[in-house]
Amino acid sequence: MTGASSARRAAVEARRVSKRFGEVVALDEVSLEIGEGDFFALLGPSGCGKTTLLRIMGGFENPTSGDLLIDGKSVLGQPPYLRPTNMIFQHLALFPHMNVFENIAFGLKMKGEDPAGIRAKVKDVLALVRLRDFESRTMEQLSGGQKQRVAMARALVNGPSVLLLDEPLGALDLQLRLQMHDELRQLHRSLGSTFIFVTHDQAEAITLANRIAVMNMGRVLQVGTPEEIYNAPQTRFVAQFIGQSNLIEGRVVETLPERHLVVECAGVRLRCRSTVDMQVGEPATLSLRYERVSLANGAADAVVIPSTITDRTFLGSAVRITARSASGLSLVADIAAAEKGGGLQVGAPVELQVGERSITVLQD
Repeated sequence: MTGASSARRAAVEARRVSKRFGEVVALDEVSLEIGEGDFFALLGPSGCGKTTLLRIMGGFENPTSGDLLIDGKSVLGQPPYLRPTNMIFQHLALFPHMNVFENIAFGLKMKGEDPAGIRAKVKDVLALVRLRDFESRTMEQLSGGQKQRVAMARALVNGPSVLLLDEPLGALDLQLRLQMHDELRQLHRSLGSTFIFVTHDQAEAITLANRIAVMNMGRVLQVGTPEEIYNAPQTRFVAQFIGQSNLIEGRVVETLPERHLVVECAGVRLRCRSTVDMQVGEPATLSLRYERVSLANGAADAVVIPSTITDRTFLGSAVRITARSASGLSLVADIAAAEKGGGLQVGAPVELQVGERSITVLQD
């Protein structure tokens, strides 16, 4: 599936890019536009092709077929040092025998820039990543977060229009990773350049990116804002990979104007809206986020499903229950603990409520 970023000019465009490693298909005709100034996440499980796509963007791999454009020009066959990109690798690849200044200045020296210009650029970028007084420190004297900032500074000192980040936060503990999220957001806002970020962490993608491409088995399944991806997943994989959803199998029993449907699922009729035309009798898979199933409160446009609680888990701010209707429909719901958490016990009756706007009809 393809996705246009916006009316803005595309910073990076993949056109039917495929990559094979022998018999293994790493990328299968990927087409994708990433807008200028986007913080764009390539999200998917290990082996889905996201790092291969990033390496093709950076010039570290060549596609088997297809084309890749940066700033509107094909860069096929162009080596990394001639591209307006820079890459931060998963393992940072800092030189252990060099201090902070030397690590950051290395690329500029290789380009033959004059020493005074190099010093000015390194000082500017050190201030940007808040390491102003660290230029003489060795790698052994730095914390994990400080090493991350040195890697960012080394990439940014060359002034790339596109910054490529290959899971650079993966080795950090949770608290430091959250801190680095703030650092990355601030850097992106300060620079205004295009960031393309590879991650397998759904929360990280939703937190950092303004647009996300969800990938699996070498293909892009859906592109959109975090809100679009989360609230309206188009496929079973996306619904399960981003957040947690009830996946409900049913059959269309009535079609209404503007692609509104009535779908019968285990004896319960649910009204929803599809993004594609469907016919009476067709099977339908519905996605319903756990937090979108609520306790009945008399809402006019909702279906109330009398059920019995079969499982209960306390999550802190919420209570997760599994409840089954008399007709056999089983739903998982996350109910705010302050709402009625103490009364939701296994074996107790409960009236669950599902609104039409909470349901997404999946396309696969």
